[in-house]
Amino acid sequence: MNEICNTCKYNTASGLKKLGEKVTDYDYVVALAGNPNTGKSTVFNTLTGLRQHTGNWPGKTVATAMGSFSYLDKTFKLVDLPGTYSLLSTSEDEEIARDFILFGKPDVTIVVADAGRLERNLNLALQILEITDKAVLCLNLMDEAARHGVEVDDRTLARDLGIPVVPTTARSNKGMDNLLQTIYDLAENKIVTQPHRIKNVLGETATAIEKLSNKLTDLYPGLPNSRWIAMRLLEGDTSIITALKEGRLG
Repeated sequence: MNEICNTCKYNTASGLKKLGEKVTDYDYVVALAGNPNTGKSTVFNTLTGLRQHTGNWPGKTVATAMGSFSYLDKTFKLVDLPGTYSLLSTSEDEEIARDFILFGKPDVTIVVADAGRLERNLNLALQILEITDKAVLCLNLMDEAARHGVEVDDRTLARDLGIPVVPTTARSNKGMDNLLQTIYDLAENKIVTQPHRIKNVLGETATAIEKLSNKLTDLYPGLPNSRWIAMRLLEGDTSIITALKEGRLG
């Protein structure tokens, strides 16, 4: 069992209370997603006070880890998803992460990215934005990026992605106050996002996606990701087809 670090020296974020695993009642569910080796476990530990194991090899997290924290007047359940490069459900890790974001419908999804390897990390972020509107990009490892001469214009990136982008160095608690406030504001609907969506689909494929998306919206009013689900159905995604047959999409 993970241990809670009550005396952790990084327990300095104003308004943050690390609750470890012991929460049965919570206001919001937050998903934590990202590529392997982006510092995702460090973000998890910093927010919850737990000591989730970290490593330097892909596929380290093969199941979800859960912890909790409170910030201001709300309690959050944090679900650390497997580190993955994609949500196309070609592996168990990808399927676990994708299904939680799609069917678990977290109130906020944190996408942790390595600031020094942003191009590689944005593939997953863009896929997540096809599924959910309520996401924040945690631009982590800013210290390492700076050490290698990499600069990231987080304001332009936020504008292009249509979601908040928060630079952090989680292991030294830098930027975590801003991340917490952003999570809170997203959960409380104080931030309205306009996430980037794929628009370069043309011809008969585009027509098929639109028709199927409209039918899904009729079946499940308010479904935030009908277009993405339509694309996955047209590609023959068996787990999405099963979910549709079982009525789990709504």
